[in-house]
Amino acid sequence: MKRVLIIIFLFGVISCAPIRVNYDYDRETNFSEYKTYNYYSDMKTGLSELDTKRFLEALDAKLETLGITYSETPDFFIDIKSAAFQSNQQSSVGVGVGGTGRNMGGGVSFGIPIGQSSIIRQITIDFVDENLKQLFWQAVCESNYSPNRIPKEREAQLIAIVDKVFSGFPPKK
Repeated sequence: MKRVLIIIFLFGVISCAPIRVNYDYDRETNFSEYKTYNYYSDMKTGLSELDTKRFLEALDAKLETLGITYSETPDFFIDIKSAAFQSNQQSSVGVGVGGTGRNMGGGVSFGIPIGQSSIIRQITIDFVDENLKQLFWQAVCESNYSPNRIPKEREAQLIAIVDKVFSGFPPKK
């Protein structure tokens, strides 16, 4: 019971961090036709081996709740890519001095950065119909990332990412 409460707490704390998702999909696709999936065998996720395992487990669980099952002969394949980059500092304090007088002007200003820049991880999930040889759904997710998190926090964040990504699947017409 204590472990469940800790996971719920961590999930709550991590879910406060913004997770932004952008979707794109083929409007002609009938999503109800896709019932089975598999992953590309040569997929390079860009995540650590342990984070890849955590992410795929969360993805498998979510797809199962949507009625989509893993298969050796799938209707579509999933490709996952990720990259981490450092965001720019967004907050600063500006101090300025200026003056004017009879057709003359001048001024001096400078910005003092506040806070630290953060690391953003972008994960792209592609659903590809191999029979038609085309991408039919894509989600690009961005969230804050800290490589120093403990495994439970990493798992909670990856579950939150999967939940947020699939809150928009299948797309509403």
